[in-house]
Amino acid sequence: MGYKEYAALYQKNLLEDVVPFWMKNSPDKDYGGYFTCLDRYGKVFDTDKFIWLQCREVWCFSMLYNRVEKKQEWLDMAAQGAEFLKKHGRDAEGNWYFSLTRTGEPLIQPYNIFSDCFAAMAFGQLYQATGKEEYGKIATDTFYNILERQNDPKGKYSKAFPGTRPLQNFALPMILCNLVLEMEHLLDKELVESTIQHGVHTVMDIFYQEDSGLILENTTPDGSFSDSFEGRLINPGHGLEAMWFIMDLATRNNDTALIRKATDITLNLLEYGWDKEHGGIFYFLDVKGAPPQQLEWDQKLWWVHIETIISLLKGYLHTGDTRCWQWFQKVHNYTWARFPDPSNGEWYGYLNRQGQPLLTLKGGKWKGCFHVPRGLFQCWKTLEEIEAKYEVLSTQAK
Repeated sequence: MGYKEYAALYQKNLLEDVVPFWMKNSPDKDYGGYFTCLDRYGKVFDTDKFIWLQCREVWCFSMLYNRVEKKQEWLDMAAQGAEFLKKHGRDAEGNWYFSLTRTGEPLIQPYNIFSDCFAAMAFGQLYQATGKEEYGKIATDTFYNILERQNDPKGKYSKAFPGTRPLQNFALPMILCNLVLEMEHLLDKELVESTIQHGVHTVMDIFYQEDSGLILENTTPDGSFSDSFEGRLINPGHGLEAMWFIMDLATRNNDTALIRKATDITLNLLEYGWDKEHGGIFYFLDVKGAPPQQLEWDQKLWWVHIETIISLLKGYLHTGDTRCWQWFQKVHNYTWARFPDPSNGEWYGYLNRQGQPLLTLKGGKWKGCFHVPRGLFQCWKTLEEIEAKYEVLSTQAK
């Protein structure tokens, strides 16, 4: 297939398969918000509502409205989730719970700062769609709360004994690299720039280890290596996803050296994380080759593969490195042969090491309307850019 055919495939899967699946099966028309625990056929198998996934779905339909087409049904879908979250999602201090019952009663305390991250994303994107100041205020209040909590994100809910083995985790600075661009229209310019600089430095200078070419999931507070389960942990998908965030920031600032570095790290992580026996990308690995503590270490997950494809396409777009295109074709072929379910819609989330569906659910506690539609959109648009760029270069060469 050529660039144009690949772009059409990603566009069609997004608009004619994945989005309709969630539009049809996800809305809770009685209590608001969304059902995310959907089986292979879209039937609801659990009604608990997880703040991450509620917020991500608000973001997704707001983004589609803002960047694809001004469809009222998409905006209504986003607003349905936002109004439920506005009413039930936060505690008295403005922290976002982890999960709620179907009707909105809190189930799990606001121990997880990523609930707040996705809430800021959601309401920031919905503010762009509607111009409603109320949504903008929720987004900015939440973002400032994240910055206040970032050095001790779990606070009183942390299970770790203080001081014995303090570690910092990669996930929050990684997400902030993306969140700050999502929030740019609502934030002071100096805050945006300082957050970008801090995020890029943390990801590329602290968690990235130059000697191995890999990104660690945890380091000590000063960035040193911790020879422990947590300190040895590699999550290839996290690092691969982060690299397209970094490429977007570098593109914004016209930093070609940073784009090149992010592309090289993408290739390093993929070479390291690829299962050479069965194909696909491992979920967790130990940097010293010891057995990981995560029993699901060898599973193949939907989000890891779609996020990898985005980074490979962006790396190819910006650098022309043919290794990115070769890897894209390899990861694309693996992914499209196994994750999408053409008979019933959407993608499987969890495969065993051999690449067979481990669970046939389309949504649950962790998988919702986010990585697949966002990834399909990013790939579609990036492939269109690739087609336009390389058609121009081909014409100029003639």
